Amino acid sequence: MSRPLLFVASDRREAEPWTSHWEHQRPLDIPVHWARAGTWRGREMIAIANGVGASRAFAAVQAARDVAGGLAGACSIGTGGALDSSLTIGDVVVATAIETTAIEGEACPAAICSAGVPHGPPVRSGLVHSSPHIARTAEEKRKLNQSGAIIVEMEAAGVARAAQELAVPFYCVRVVSDLANETFSIDFERFIMSDGRFNIARLALRAIMHPITGLPELLRLQRRTAEAAQKLGDYLAQCDFPI
Repeated sequence: MSRPLLFVASDRREAEPWTSHWEHQRPLDIPVHWARAGTWRGREMIAIANGVGASRAFAAVQAARDVAGGLAGACSIGTGGALDSSLTIGDVVVATAIETTAIEGEACPAAICSAGVPHGPPVRSGLVHSSPHIARTAEEKRKLNQSGAIIVEMEAAGVARAAQELAVPFYCVRVVSDLANETFSIDFERFIMSDGRFNIARLALRAIMHPITGLPELLRLQRRTAEAAQKLGDYLAQCDFPI
C-alpha cells in the first residue's frame, strides 16, 4: 500500500468539506481529536484535526506517521487571517514559504521554511506567518504584514517542522476568514482549552453577555468560517500534490 498524503487542520469543520470529496471515507482510530482516511484519485489520504497551535499540529503528523507506517507528504490546511488588505473573505492562499518566530516556546529550525506549491487553479500565493498567538487586532496584522506575509495562522510551523524531520514534502493551503483591517472584540485566545479546542460554552456565554458587539461578531465569524472552509475544500479537490 502506498504511503498516504496527510492534511492537518485545527478543527474538523475546516477539513470536512475537503474529505467529503474522498472515496471510501472512514474514521481513523488514532490519539487525536478527529481523523479520517480515504482515497482521492487513487491516492491514500488522511485528514486530522487536533486543536489550535503548532505543537498539536506537530503531534498530529507524528500520530499519522505511526499509524500509516510513513507519509508521502504533509499539508497544513484551514482558515487564517488576512494580512494583505487586498485579500477578501473566502480567498484561498497557497504558501510559498512559512515564516515563524517561535513554535510555542521553541526555536524554529529555520526562520523561514519553504513550502511546495500544489498544481491547481490559480490563487494568491506568498509568505504565510505562523504565529503562536491569535492575531486579534488590525494593528497586529499590520505589523505582521511588514515582513511580506499575506496571511496569518497558527499550525503550519508545526506541520512544516514534522515534515522536515520526516524528509517529506510540505504544503500549506489556507483560506481567509477575517480581514486585515478587522479587530476582534472577543479575545478568542482566552477560550482555548488545554487540549487545543475552544470552550464553546464559555465562548457563547461571553458573546451573549455582549449582545451589541460580541454576539454579532461570533455569528459572523461562524458563518464566514463555514463558507471559507467550503471554498477551501472545493479548491483542494481541484489540486494535485507532487510527492
